[in-house]
Amino acid sequence: MSPEQCRAARGWLGWSQDTLAKQSKVGLSTVKSFENGTRTPITNNLSAIEAALRDQGILFLTDAEGGAEGIKFAPPP
Repeated sequence: MSPEQCRAARGWLGWSQDTLAKQSKVGLSTVKSFENGTRTPITNNLSAIEAALRDQGILFLTDAEGGAEGIKFAPPP
């Protein structure tokens, strides 16, 4: 997940950065610094952020090389 995908997913859900931080149980500063591109979170925190968004139906699209390509919404069952 790229910072751009994170921002797009959060926007799609109508979540604030604070909501994402709470839902993923990471610090608000972690979300802010990741989204503005100044820091990549440690693996556990990045996974928690991605999982919180996936739990809401966000799918992260990648290209053939694994690079970020976009997002897609698939409502959870």
